[in-house]
Amino acid sequence: MRTDNQIQKDVMEELSWEPFLNESEIGVGVKNGIVTLSGIVDTFSKKLSAEKAAKRVAGVRAVAEDIQVGVSPTYRKTDTEIAETVLNALKWNTTIPDNKIKVKVENGNVKLEGDVEWEYQRVNARRAIENITGVSSVINLISVKPTLKAQDVHQKINSAFHRNATIDADRITVEVDGNKVILSGKVRSFAEKDDAERAAWSAPGILSVESNLNVEVPEMAFND
Repeated sequence: MRTDNQIQKDVMEELSWEPFLNESEIGVGVKNGIVTLSGIVDTFSKKLSAEKAAKRVAGVRAVAEDIQVGVSPTYRKTDTEIAETVLNALKWNTTIPDNKIKVKVENGNVKLEGDVEWEYQRVNARRAIENITGVSSVINLISVKPTLKAQDVHQKINSAFHRNATIDADRITVEVDGNKVILSGKVRSFAEKDDAERAAWSAPGILSVESNLNVEVPEMAFND
């Protein structure tokens, strides 16, 4: 079992490994495998990166994150200025239907609301504004609501399987339950399993993929 001192040392080294993080700005405390991060960074994305870096370290049981997002008074922005910058960032990202997203900013905390058809659009909306100066946090309340019916989504996933040269579509069963896809059957390799799961995730309106695919291990002939 790793000691708290070992975990602390590894977390600090992992933070220094991140090219755009200044590890001197972030304090690291560890007790019973629970890591506490503290300090001040200038963007919300750096706060997220520090948390992700700590979670990658072996032995970390939980992360208590107390990092504050703050900027110099010289560069501080009003909520109105932040809102305008957020709206422009969403507008210039061609993957995001900005006309369907509402933005609210209060004390640097940005709340996103609205409906999109694809999960990647919801994710990209958040990523598009994480590096904006003045943003303290992002509350992503965007909902994924497909315009297609479950039967149409099922057909699109099956079609994607048949187009993919690495996937044997006849050996995979697809079930669509609301925003969830359930895959079952057998595949010939982990690569085929990953490709099938990726194709399912790409369907409109899908929020989760339950993969019950089994990798079929070929029988090997051994000589005595």
